[in-house]
Amino acid sequence: MVKLSGMLSQFDPVHVLVIGDFLLDTYTTGKIKRMSPEAPVPILHVEKEENRPGGAGNVVLNLVSLGAQVTAIGRIGYDFAGKWLYDFLEEEGVNVQALLSQKGYKTPVKNRLIADSQQILRLDHEEATSLLQNLEKELIQQLPALLETIQIVAISDYGKGFLSSALLKAVIQLAKKSSIPVIVDPKGEDFSKYNGATVLKPNLPEAIAAAKLLKTSSLDQVAQVIFNQCCVEILLITRSEEGMSLFKRSGYTCDFSVPSKEVKDVTGAGDTVLAMMSIALANQMDINHTVQLSNIAAGIAIEKLGCARVTLSHIAQRLLEMDVENKIFEEQHLFALQQSLKDVKYTVLGVDSQKGMTTALFSTFRKLCSKKLKSKLVVYICDTNPNQEFVLLLSSLSEVDFIVLKSESLKNLCKIIHPEHVFVMDESELIPLTHPMELFML
Repeated sequence: MVKLSGMLSQFDPVHVLVIGDFLLDTYTTGKIKRMSPEAPVPILHVEKEENRPGGAGNVVLNLVSLGAQVTAIGRIGYDFAGKWLYDFLEEEGVNVQALLSQKGYKTPVKNRLIADSQQILRLDHEEATSLLQNLEKELIQQLPALLETIQIVAISDYGKGFLSSALLKAVIQLAKKSSIPVIVDPKGEDFSKYNGATVLKPNLPEAIAAAKLLKTSSLDQVAQVIFNQCCVEILLITRSEEGMSLFKRSGYTCDFSVPSKEVKDVTGAGDTVLAMMSIALANQMDINHTVQLSNIAAGIAIEKLGCARVTLSHIAQRLLEMDVENKIFEEQHLFALQQSLKDVKYTVLGVDSQKGMTTALFSTFRKLCSKKLKSKLVVYICDTNPNQEFVLLLSSLSEVDFIVLKSESLKNLCKIIHPEHVFVMDESELIPLTHPMELFML
């Protein structure tokens, strides 16, 4: 059987608990055509206003886009922003029973003013407010039940006062007791409050501030100070478009560059990294592959304006650009393939690997790809013991988007996402089928 090298194909559905500060991101977009007669400032002619979940909400949104089930723990106010966040996340299928409202608290709102794809100003309506003791007690009491079906905990700290020391301690200790990994995106200069976490993921300025070192200090020095300050297993320092640096308490270090095509906006990239790491570690992927995938996700995020929703389909396409063997899927990888084809038209072509790569077969690939249907081509290997060289040759063809081995995976996939067209190659003839199940009767 062909050895799968694609990291994405290892993914299964996971349930992630996201706890942190929930914000409302507003994007006011328009054009600047003239200066104000009242003051030497440009006038933004507003064309569109859009709301999106921010902070921990952006982490949740990315997790949903990556196919995860999410439970959210956080705080909102009795205001428009809070209600909008609650309703929106609930509509996205998020468990929001622990997204609680606090009297007197105003949901933080960040309004970004954008002209010609450039952010020109940001208006922040926020203040750090301590979590009320009764809410803190209520949330801590709910934690054991909320953690019952969780594979990983993601802590998104934006420093708004919600993540009290008692709440952080309770979450981390209960998760550790149940052998649930905890990833923290920290805030502030005291990282000791995250003691016991599995992974600490500060950005470079946060790490330097917490270590109380000069900006000219080496990353190794910064990492050592942080390890001395708090008991965490892994430290991942993100450096925006410059990449990430991974440190283990054992002394292992590795740098990763961001594979981005174009840097448009680094907003929310850290949230995307937190979401991708949560999915990967919950699937028991090793930390190096986890960081590689997270780096790829961050690279896609910074190519988009504002907080972007990165999907497994986006990741799959980027992985295919890097390694053609990432397009091969077996029985146990239905979830990853399903996510890759979500909201995408696709055509299935059944072939027999024992007949080899013929001129007729290659012409068929070109013919199916020449159709103006914007449809992905999924090649299904009909025989039970496919020729490994044939499969690897198929994976090298740009016309072939995905390759499926074993019948049950494709059968299940077709039930969930119905293909637009189904064909089978019989000798040199392309035969259309009326239903995908006909493939499994051959």
